[in-house]
Amino acid sequence: QVQLVESGGGLVQPGGSLRLSCAASGSIFSIAATGWYRQAPGKQRELVAQISSGGSTNYPDSVKGRFTISRDNAKTVYLQMNNLKPEDTAVYLCNVITTYGMSYWGKGTLVTVSS
Repeated sequence: QVQLVESGGGLVQPGGSLRLSCAASGSIFSIAATGWYRQAPGKQRELVAQISSGGSTNYPDSVKGRFTISRDNAKTVYLQMNNLKPEDTAVYLCNVITTYGMSYWGKGTLVTVSS
């Protein structure tokens, strides 16, 4: 099993930046990919960034050029968010997929973009 804890959310003004962290523990050797998702009230959960164990990254057009996913070791993945917009307001959740095909989620961290 893999346990995930997100941190770094908060209130930020439009145009501001935040860096989210996802700390993994447990069977981290089995992680094949890590993704950041977000879910706003009344909306479907959507992928905003993904990084594979090999370092390949993937972003939807809505955040491309503003969000950057990175990994400093096998345990922590970051999401740097720049030029934040009110529509980025959501709960941001970390997800990992393991080589065994299992999916694990963190509890999320709230990001609010408002003046």
